[in-house]
Amino acid sequence: MAVSVFNLFSIGIGPSSSHTVGPMRAARQFVVNLQLNDMLVDVHRIKMELYGSLALTGKGHSTDIAVLLGVEGNAPEGIDPRDVEPRIKWIRENCKISLLNSRLIEFQEEVDLIFHSDKQLPFHPNGMRFTAFNTCHREISQEVFYSVGGGFIVDHHAAMKDETICQNDHHLPYPFKTADELLLLCKKHNFSIAELMWENEKSWRTEEEIEIGLLNIWNVMQTCVKHGCEKEGVLPGGLNVKRRAASIYRYLQEQELKPLEKRDRAEVIDWVSLWALAVNEENAAGGRVVTAPTNGAAGVIPAVLHYYEKFIKNSNSKGIITFLLVAGAIGILYKEGASISAAEMGCMGEVGVACSMAAAGLAAALGASNEQIENAAEIGMEHNLGLTCDPIKGLVQIPCIERNTMGATKAINAERLARLHGDGTHRVTLDQVIATMKQTGHDMMSIYKETSQGGLAVNVPEC
Repeated sequence: MAVSVFNLFSIGIGPSSSHTVGPMRAARQFVVNLQLNDMLVDVHRIKMELYGSLALTGKGHSTDIAVLLGVEGNAPEGIDPRDVEPRIKWIRENCKISLLNSRLIEFQEEVDLIFHSDKQLPFHPNGMRFTAFNTCHREISQEVFYSVGGGFIVDHHAAMKDETICQNDHHLPYPFKTADELLLLCKKHNFSIAELMWENEKSWRTEEEIEIGLLNIWNVMQTCVKHGCEKEGVLPGGLNVKRRAASIYRYLQEQELKPLEKRDRAEVIDWVSLWALAVNEENAAGGRVVTAPTNGAAGVIPAVLHYYEKFIKNSNSKGIITFLLVAGAIGILYKEGASISAAEMGCMGEVGVACSMAAAGLAAALGASNEQIENAAEIGMEHNLGLTCDPIKGLVQIPCIERNTMGATKAINAERLARLHGDGTHRVTLDQVIATMKQTGHDMMSIYKETSQGGLAVNVPEC
């Protein structure tokens, strides 16, 4: 399976890549397939069934909204977040839905959208089944999809072959699945990790498209932070979580007006926390974010990139591109060697992976060697092993928002340990940490993996 950096950093909407972005893509793919097979005109009813983690925390993660939007033909990267609420209201008030925005059919949500909280499909905890019926109430098509983390989807047939949709049989000039393979390829061809990733990306896009695309991802991240720093109020969902980024931003702006000797030396931590909070508050509100590599961990990498831009002398766009390419390389290692799905790995598969990616990306942007970059990534994950996913009320708010601030600051610390205080040699390798993460995820009880059946989700009252 060939994975591009643009698969790991995709533009979508909140609050979840696995529970919102992935299901929207799967629902859309189902109706697109109906159209491709000349069956859309025969559809009289469509039934959508959600299983496992999608059923248990789907309401809090807006999975129901995502699949409704998906069958209407919306894609996460294209839909305007401002259009979501009025469109869902129209569907529910009129009991109709427009397949691919072209075929209007009756839709009774209470019987046509089913949450199977006590059942799970065989391949992955995030399973979906879509069924279409004709006017005689006969089934004309049925497909099963899995949302495997980071917005990636796999249909049932591809899952049995471990192939991701639209990623089959793509040839890369420098393929790798482990950190050892990556480092050996770089050494053999005298590449930095960023240079090797650039060559691989050229198998999909021109050099100009790669540069423009990566800087556009950075631009979307910046816009998300800006919006998060401007908006106030309470996040939706019923937990009454107050948005804090705007007030923290005002505080930090006031601090910058003071003489340097009167300012808090730990102020940089506040800035990093602010940027992560801003992104994840936007995500929780259903705003536009970049999966990095997931929505639940979307604040870590933008926060560390903002740190690079604001606090690193001579930071530039080349450093941003290097950061994203190398972070993408590390993300690929986790996707190949374990998972970036909290339903499989707990939050170490989201914030832990994002922390590891950010540490490596920052190290690369600051000129670290390939071995120091691998060390930074290893440190970033080693101290997130066992991190559970236990969102209260199934919402991507508590502890998810603050957890991104921890992941971002930990990434910066990991980078400094590896680059400033290390030469690339270390006892524990990144491959060993990824293998340990995978085993830990398999050993972890399901109640701690995005089901809201354990941890803070059951020990803290919802209101």
